[in-house]
Amino acid sequence: MALGALIGAYQEDDSGGLTALLPLAGRTLVEYQVRCAAAAGASPIVVLVERIPAALNQAFERLRQEGLNLILVSDANEAATRFEAGELILVVGDGVAPPLDLLSGLADEADPLVFTVPDDEEHEANERIDGISRWSGVALVDGRTLGSTAAVLGDWDLPSTLLRRTLQAGARQAPVPPEREPLLVHNPGDLQLFERSLIANSRSERTDLASRYVLPLVEDFATEKLMETAVRPTWLLHLTLGLTLAAAFSFTRGWLWAGVVMLLLSTPLDLVARRLGILRLRPIPPNNFSQLLLWPAAGLALVALSWWEARHGGGWGALVCAFCAAAFGQAYQLERTHTNVALPPWLVSRRNAILLLLPFAIGNAWTGFLIAVLAYAAISFFFVQYLVHRIRTELTPH
Repeated sequence: MALGALIGAYQEDDSGGLTALLPLAGRTLVEYQVRCAAAAGASPIVVLVERIPAALNQAFERLRQEGLNLILVSDANEAATRFEAGELILVVGDGVAPPLDLLSGLADEADPLVFTVPDDEEHEANERIDGISRWSGVALVDGRTLGSTAAVLGDWDLPSTLLRRTLQAGARQAPVPPEREPLLVHNPGDLQLFERSLIANSRSERTDLASRYVLPLVEDFATEKLMETAVRPTWLLHLTLGLTLAAAFSFTRGWLWAGVVMLLLSTPLDLVARRLGILRLRPIPPNNFSQLLLWPAAGLALVALSWWEARHGGGWGALVCAFCAAAFGQAYQLERTHTNVALPPWLVSRRNAILLLLPFAIGNAWTGFLIAVLAYAAISFFFVQYLVHRIRTELTPH
């Protein structure tokens, strides 16, 4: 069944500004709400507004530039006309910040649903449903119910009236687990803890030594600074690829330290890009062109370094080391891609190899690095082969 979304953006916060414009993860609360609805599969996404100040208009423009099917309406009747009669509509209350995992899977629901929280002191600001529960701020309603509610609304508040009529029509109530409860926001302070949890949850699995022990502080700092800007995650991936290719070119010209610096600068950028995508609820797809080319580009930089070293005292052995290291590295990547075995973080990776380069560069031991990275890639390949073979042996019945 098709899923639409209805979000309110007209109530004021404690300071007299729009609650929808409270800052969250470098954007505004309403942008987070709209992206959550889009990530849940909702389209169109209708936002009910009374006035559109400049900051709210800028937020809507950013959302439209992302290709979201966003519609602004000023009254309930106009909102009702934007949905089909039999369509389910995700309703997110004004000033409500729902966790994304609460909305995941709602597109598969077939009947109206109201998410509830306990009727206790902690939730006294939420709208009461009965003696034991209150509305969490998130619900699925039927398009017909929205239409009939809009027709008789008058001066009543749309979300509250729609909630009552949905419950009267027999909608199922679903208590929300405490760890997935939506946050009802009244001021910027209410969002601070929620924002910290979003930033923390944007950290993806750390699969290599560099990202686990060396880069976290840089990554966290860059993420928090860039999430407030218009920088897109894909731009960072393009920059990472560009720096790697520029490093390869620098090596061919003998600008060795320039190449090393560019490779070092590239190491956290794809991690930051991934986190920005998660924070903006638009994760980078696995088949992103620049992301797929990072590994081959790193191999090209390795070959470029060996080519320069071969012409300046390293001889043909430098080229052999680089090509063999690239071959072992690619074989390792293939093995890693086709197995679900948990691998230790010390195995070869683009970031680990770049950090390995630094001490050899300081010692001006470029050939030494080529030998070391060959040994590193070979050991990684044979180790993952050993792990896979051992597990297959254990699973084979005797």
